[in-house]
Amino acid sequence: MSTPLSLVNSPSPGRTAEAAELQPIKQLLTLLDKTFKTTRTYGPNNPVAQKFFQQFYSFLTLQLAAHDILQFLVQRSGLYYKGEVVYQSASTSENLAFKLHADGIRELSFHKGLSQDDLQYFLDALWTTHDPEASDDDIVTRLWEKNLSTISFVTAEETIKTMQTDAVLTPQASTFSTPVSELSTISSQEAARQKTEGGTGTAGGGQGGVAIYDVSDEERKQLSTDMQAESGRDHVTYLLDMLTAILASEQSPVLLKRLLDLFGDILDALVKEGNWKLLNTFVNLLNEAQELCPNLSDEHKAQLVALFGSLGRADRIKAIETVLNESPGSPVDDLEALFLMLSPGVAPALCELLAALKHKPHRLMVCEVLIEHSKHNPQILAKGLGDPRWYVVRNLVYVIGKLGNAQLLKSLEPLKHHPDVRVRKEVLKAMKALCPLTDGNSFIDFLRDGEETIRLSALKLLLSATYTTTFTTWASVVTHSAFLERSHAEQHAIFQAMGQTAGEECVPYWQELVMRRFWRRRRLHAAVAALAAEALGIRGSPAAVMALRDGQRRWNKTIREACRVALDSAAKRAVAARKTHE
Repeated sequence: MSTPLSLVNSPSPGRTAEAAELQPIKQLLTLLDKTFKTTRTYGPNNPVAQKFFQQFYSFLTLQLAAHDILQFLVQRSGLYYKGEVVYQSASTSENLAFKLHADGIRELSFHKGLSQDDLQYFLDALWTTHDPEASDDDIVTRLWEKNLSTISFVTAEETIKTMQTDAVLTPQASTFSTPVSELSTISSQEAARQKTEGGTGTAGGGQGGVAIYDVSDEERKQLSTDMQAESGRDHVTYLLDMLTAILASEQSPVLLKRLLDLFGDILDALVKEGNWKLLNTFVNLLNEAQELCPNLSDEHKAQLVALFGSLGRADRIKAIETVLNESPGSPVDDLEALFLMLSPGVAPALCELLAALKHKPHRLMVCEVLIEHSKHNPQILAKGLGDPRWYVVRNLVYVIGKLGNAQLLKSLEPLKHHPDVRVRKEVLKAMKALCPLTDGNSFIDFLRDGEETIRLSALKLLLSATYTTTFTTWASVVTHSAFLERSHAEQHAIFQAMGQTAGEECVPYWQELVMRRFWRRRRLHAAVAALAAEALGIRGSPAAVMALRDGQRRWNKTIREACRVALDSAAKRAVAARKTHE
C-alpha cells in the first residue's frame, strides 16, 4: 500500500479547496459522525442507526460519482480534506477522528464503486469494541484481512517508514510533526549548529545545556489548537463516567440508592437544559449499568428501569416541550434516538407533545417516532383527529399513512371534507397507502372537492393502478351541474378514469350524452358529447360502436365528426387486437 504525499505533511494553508466543494464534504462527514455515534450507542439494528447509515451511503455514493476518490488526512483533533478541516469535535470520547488516529490510521480514502456491504464492514470494524484478551486483532488488522478494494488507508507505521526513506520529505522547519525516533538526530544537529555559530550550547536563551528551539507562527497556532482541544473536554460526560464507575464498584445498598436518586436529579437537569446529546450518553450509561454493575440488587435494577421509563412521564415531556418551543433551530437527532429507545407506552404522551410543539421540524421528528411507537396501539392516533388545529390533524394523518394499518381507514373518511385543504391533501395520500388496489370507490369523493389540485391528484391515483369502481359511484360526479364547468382536461381525465375503473357500465351514460338534445349552453354540451364519443371509441365494445353509429346521425356537426373519428379509432384498435391475438 503506497503512502500518498499528503499524509506526511501537515495540512497547509496553501492547499485549500473551494468553499463550494468543501460544503458537501462537511455535510458528508456530519452524516458519518451521526452514523458512527448512533450505531456505537444503540447497535447497527436500531432504526435510527439504519436510517443514518442509508443517508450516509447514498450521499457518499453521490460524492464519489463526482470526485472518484475522497481522501482524508487523519489527525487527532479532526479530519482534513485538501488542506481544510472538514470534521472536528472537542470531545475525545465522541470524536471519530480521535478514534481513527488512536487506532493508527493516518489517512483514509473512499473510492468510486464502494458497495454498501464494504462500507458496513468498515464501520463495523470501527465501532466494534476490541477485547485484547479475546483476540490479538486490532481494527487495522481486521481491515487488512478483508482487503477492501474501495476503501484504502495508511497507518502510522507506514508514515514513519516513508519519512525515513524519502529524502525529499525530510522536515526542515518543524520538529513537531517528526517521529520520536528522529528527535535525537535533530538534537545533535542543533548542538553542532550552535557550536559552529559560537553559541553557548543553548539556543534562544536556553539554560543548563538544554536546547530551546524557535517556534514558527504556524506551529504556535497548531499548538494553541491542540491545547484548546485538550482543555475543551466535556467535563459533564467525564463526571457521569465517574458516577457510573462508582455505581459499578459501590457495595453499600444505602449509598447505591442515594446515587440512583442523584441520577434522577441529573436526568431532570439535562432535560431542562435541553442537552439531548449528553442526555443520550447518560441514558446509555443507565442501560449499561444494569448489565455491568454486579452489586445492584433487584430493587436497584428496578429503580434504574423506572428512572429510564420516567422520561415518558407527563412532567418530563412537558419540560421537553418547553425547551423545543424556546429553541426553534435546535438539532433533534439525539432526541429522536432517545424517544425511539422508550417503550411504545409513551405514544399518548408523544401525541400530546406533537399537538403542543410550535416548530415544524420538531413536529416532524415526533411524527417519525410515532410511526414506530403507535404500531402497538394505532387507535391512539385516531383519537386526535378531531383536534381543531389543522396542523395537528395533518401530522396525525401523515403518521397513519406511514403506519399502513388499514383498520384506520374508517377514521379518515370524515376528514375528506375537512375545512383545511392541506388536511384533505394529506388524507388523499394516506388513503392511497391504506386502500386495497382493487377498490377505487374511496377516491371518488375527492372528485367533488372544491380544490382542483385535489381532484386532479385523485384522478391520477385512479389511473395509476388497477382500481375498480361502479358507475353508480361516478354518477354523483358526472351528473352534477358543476361538471360542465370543469376544465376540458379534467373532463377528459374523468371519462378516461371511468372507462378504466367502471368499464362497460359507462356506455349507456356516454351514449346518452352523444344523443342528448340541448338548447342552452350548446358549446359546453357539445364539447362534453365529443369527449363521450372519444371514450366510446376507446371502449370499442359492440354497444359502444352502435352508440357511435347512432351519433353519426346527429344534426350537430361537432358531434357527428367526433363520432366518425371515434369509429375509425375503434376499427384500428380492433384490427391491431386481432393481429396480436393471431
